[in-house]
Amino acid sequence: MIPSAVTIGNFDGVHIGHQRIFRRVVEIARSNGWTPTVLTFDPHPARVVAPAKAPLLLSDLDHRRVWMMSEGIAQVCVLPFDETFSQLTPEAFVRTILVDTLDARAVLVGDNFRFGNRQAGDTSLLRQMGERFGFTVEIVDAICYRHHPVSSTEVRKLIQEGNVSLAARMLSRAYALEGLVVSGRGVGSKQTVPTLNLATNGEVIPANGVYVTRTWDLESARIWQSVTNVGYRPTFDDSTALSIETFLLEPLTGETPRRIRVEFLHRLRPEQKFASAEALKAQILSDAGRAVQFFRLLA
Repeated sequence: MIPSAVTIGNFDGVHIGHQRIFRRVVEIARSNGWTPTVLTFDPHPARVVAPAKAPLLLSDLDHRRVWMMSEGIAQVCVLPFDETFSQLTPEAFVRTILVDTLDARAVLVGDNFRFGNRQAGDTSLLRQMGERFGFTVEIVDAICYRHHPVSSTEVRKLIQEGNVSLAARMLSRAYALEGLVVSGRGVGSKQTVPTLNLATNGEVIPANGVYVTRTWDLESARIWQSVTNVGYRPTFDDSTALSIETFLLEPLTGETPRRIRVEFLHRLRPEQKFASAEALKAQILSDAGRAVQFFRLLA
């Protein structure tokens, strides 16, 4: 077994704070000939031990794994987290997972790291066990961006408030939702503008409103600049069903995509109710014009 340098956590969203830890793990591992490793959990431990307090997730395991490996992580170990695993004492966790399974020689964690049954272990105990079992422990401090603490919790909050621009800076990528394109009620194509209606399993949904977005066809290389409305269609029916409707800034040629990813770049305005479909259409076209200007500035 090749020894490893390991970091441990959920790493939801894989934000710039996580990326900093991964780069440090890779640096230590490469300088010693070890394997740069992430130890993570599925499902999120809170969904087992405190489901009522479990956070909505920014990302699924597959996306997290890709982002981790893009930072140079060579080995992503996923521990199935269940009731039995949650009962492990801090010492049993260190001995069976870090030492016996991963042959950890360096362990890097954040300053709020807790582990073991009832989160009984902290960074101080981890250091003590490192001395006992022969691995070093490095605590990586949290970072701030524009006076905001960078954390998965903060990124969720920003997205749910509609501040997708700042969230993107903390993630180092635009926040995105993926899913199937589904049939709407046909109102847009007849009375306003045609849209792609997204059905997603994403858990963190941006605040209701209109956004500058980029839309990807997940089954081809097609990409479109776009405007997306998140909300309840108050102009037509005050529906209780949330809709995510995307208007492409250029005509759709070829087949309608089956699966898309919508990246949220900038919030233009909150959702609002208009007196008529004509007034809504005029506003959508105005939003599209502002989005065109946004993309010109990016070029």
